[in-house]
Formats: sequence, structure tokens, C-alpha cells
Amino acid sequence: MSFVTRGFGGRRPGGDRPLPPGQYLTEDFPVLSFGPTPQVDTAGWELTVRTESGADHRWDWAELQAMEAQDVTVDIHCVTRWSKQDTRWRGVPVDAFLEEVETAADFVVAHSYGGYTTNLPLDDLLDGRAWVAFAYEDEPLAPVHGGPVRLLVPHLYFWKSAKWLRGLTLHLEDEPGFWEQNGYHLYGDPWSEQRYS
Repeated sequence: MSFVTRGFGGRRPGGDRPLPPGQYLTEDFPVLSFGPTPQVDTAGWELTVRTESGADHRWDWAELQAMEAQDVTVDIHCVTRWSKQDTRWRGVPVDAFLEEVETAADFVVAHSYGGYTTNLPLDDLLDGRAWVAFAYEDEPLAPVHGGPVRLLVPHLYFWKSAKWLRGLTLHLEDEPGFWEQNGYHLYGDPWSEQRYS
């Protein structure tokens, strides 16, 4: 397994907005992945939200496309120190998937096709702070960037925006995901430089 980096053009000066500490601005969209890129067909794609009691709520691709989506423009910040400003996405707020879900959970583990996981506080996915994104820059989300669907949590380091999203599992206690088990910070706030534990 190794990191794959494509489309990286190096350092550029900061824009007219401040960047989190230790970050530099890029116009590219570097691709950083651990392992191969899953090829997920939308015909077989499914999102499952599982509560702490084991109750499942499921959506397929047609159901996702029928939900009320939003266009959002956000800055993203990678733990490897690049930041990209004014990225344009289309997706459904995570709030919409939790409207009918009864839970006492405070934490979530996001699961990806390919086996990747990452943990987040549930509050960080609510109140219009996170999306289930399926388009980037007016195009379907490419597999190298997490398509067909990725989690988008722009206020945290970008590893928390899990690529190839297939599920959200609700937990009463915080359970570290893949990178968190391998030394990354449990929370990942770029403005506090929470890169590593």
C-alpha cells in the first residue's frame, strides 16, 4: 500500500483569506489515498445509517438523487498541509439522513467502500456543517476524489471527509477510525493544527 499523488503543482502563495496555521494554498486538487481506488457503480451504491441499537436506515442512488441537495462553496484543508479555497460541491446535508433516526449517540464512524473508516462527533455532522456529496465543480464526483459519494466536513482536516462513503454508524463512545488508530488526531481541527495525536 502506498500514497498516490497526482495533479500536484507545488506551493503557491496564500490568497486574500487567512489559511489555518502550517497550510499553503494550491490551485490543484492533490489525490492522496491509501491503497487502490474503489470503483463503485451507482447502480449498486447504498448508504446505511446504523444506530447504536443496530437499527438500519438505507438509501440507494435513486433515493439520494431524489433528496433535496444543496450547492456549497467551501475551503478544504488537508493534513499534508495544502489548502484549496472556494471548492464547489453538490450534496445532501447529513441532517436529512438523520431526521427520522432515533439515537442517543454522540459519535459517528464513517465507513467507506474499500474498508476505510474515520470517527467524528455527531454534532460536527449536523446543523448544515456536513454533506453527503456526489458532485464537484458541476461534474459527478470522480472516483479518485471519493466518487460516487464522499462525506464533506470542510471545517475539519480533509481526511475526516471520508471518500467512497457507504455508511455512518452511530456510537455512544468515540471509536477511532483507520488514520486515528495510526497516529492521526481524534478530532482534526485545522485551525488548532490537530494533525497527530
